[in-house]
Amino acid sequence: MAILAIFTGNITKQMYESLRKEVDWEHKHPPGGMFHAAGFDDSGNNIRVTDIWESKEDLNKFVNERLMPVMQQHKMPPPQMEIFQIHNVNAFPGIEKYSIK
Repeated sequence: MAILAIFTGNITKQMYESLRKEVDWEHKHPPGGMFHAAGFDDSGNNIRVTDIWESKEDLNKFVNERLMPVMQQHKMPPPQMEIFQIHNVNAFPGIEKYSIK
């Protein structure tokens, strides 16, 4: 069953960009990953990420095998994570303009 994962933590925009480039989930898509959106508070120091995954197992595999090893290597604090079963998903025209190229 598909899940919604919400990550929060003390991760800066600079940390996120470093992590994004090194883990490279945009070009090396993780199996089961379907959607990813990230945002920051006004200080730029606290991240909020929302992901949609095919399953909790796919998410855990990505987190344990790809994400956390890089975060640990760079001494980034681990985020808090909440997981919910998907009830509804909508993506509307224009969403693609927010992708970082």
